[in-house]
Amino acid sequence: MFDVIRIPAFKDNYIWLLRKGAAAAVVDPGDARPVLAVIEREGLSLTTILVTHHHADHQGGVADLLARHPAEVFGPAAESITGIKRSLCGGETVSVAGCAADFQVIAVPGHTLGHIAYYGSGCLFCGDTLFAGGCGRLFEGTAAQMLESLARLSALPDDTAVYCAHEYTQANLRFALAVEPGNPRLQRRAEEVAVARAAGLATVPSTIAIEKASNPFLRCREPEVVAAAQRRVPGARDELAVFAALREWKNTF
Repeated sequence: MFDVIRIPAFKDNYIWLLRKGAAAAVVDPGDARPVLAVIEREGLSLTTILVTHHHADHQGGVADLLARHPAEVFGPAAESITGIKRSLCGGETVSVAGCAADFQVIAVPGHTLGHIAYYGSGCLFCGDTLFAGGCGRLFEGTAAQMLESLARLSALPDDTAVYCAHEYTQANLRFALAVEPGNPRLQRRAEEVAVARAAGLATVPSTIAIEKASNPFLRCREPEVVAAAQRRVPGARDELAVFAALREWKNTF
């Protein structure tokens, strides 16, 4: 099994480095500099780069990494990303050289049209699709696409570690409490996250079980969540309409 190292980048991004012995892989390297710093400090060899989508804060460092390390680059076929050597649509299995790890590729359109996620060894690297306590904005896809994508991810085993790409948890949970204030698991999670952030600690990874219990975007059939959505959009009666109402509400929260 590989170790997962969190590499902060920009204001609130996380780049994930997978390490087994001297071999390393990175997920969504928006900036090469902090990745190279870890690789050089630890004496690692970068074998693989996994990209979830085309936004610059997720793939902007690929070219600089390739200039130093001849890594194999995996990424979405439907998006234009320089350096990709194997294009993926979802349904494939990819092997990470040196880390003894295979990942299932899951198509998760919504945030972008070609967005993919990687699942294996009990870990989910989901980019900007599923966040701790929230989900990505719909920059290119539709509410229906995102709802279906989240359903695919929430069907993974409950103990799956969710490695999203941003430290958005505290803000997401403030919104979640506005939607579902009567959820005791959500209340406890918000308290735990507040303590962690006050201490300067990260709040990810979470787990699929935690998200199903406290993330409103995975709880669009729960009565309190439905009622909150209907206060915003009275005609929001089915799961998709509830999800769409929540996503629009979150955009302006």
